[in-house]
Amino acid sequence: MTADRKDSSSGFTGAASRLITVWALLGGGLLLVVVLTNTLSIVGSVFGMPVPGDFELTEIGVGVAVFSFLPYCQLVGANVSADIFTSGASRRTIAFFTLLASLVALGFAVLLIWRMYYGMLDQKNYDYTTTILQIPHWMAFIPILISLALLALAAFVTLIRDLKVLSKG
Repeated sequence: MTADRKDSSSGFTGAASRLITVWALLGGGLLLVVVLTNTLSIVGSVFGMPVPGDFELTEIGVGVAVFSFLPYCQLVGANVSADIFTSGASRRTIAFFTLLASLVALGFAVLLIWRMYYGMLDQKNYDYTTTILQIPHWMAFIPILISLALLALAAFVTLIRDLKVLSKG
């Protein structure tokens, strides 16, 4: 096992990586539940018994699942990048741009946490609910805010990793 691999699997970064991975897997499980709910609703509608509120459950479930994947994408570097612009750049230049991207991701995560928190409060104050199942909208914000906090954590972990890479030259 290399030193870099060992460093990333232990301590703070290792714990953060495991937590982020488990959160993404939970998001995948939620997406499977959404698919099963839609399948049951379609089969049930053939027999005149669709799942009530299946569209509402789909909207909430997919939204929460998408946010749960963001921290993992940041952690493993699976975000979209324009490699065509850096294909001829040196390793140090690429490391600098990667570090800059981690810094932007951290700022973006903090900005989203701030705004989504106030969005959740608005949804709660105005008592918005889904039409059929009467699920309060603000409840979906809780796992989304957790995902955004984990995105900030993932960005911090990648920022630390990128600083180490850049410092090694």
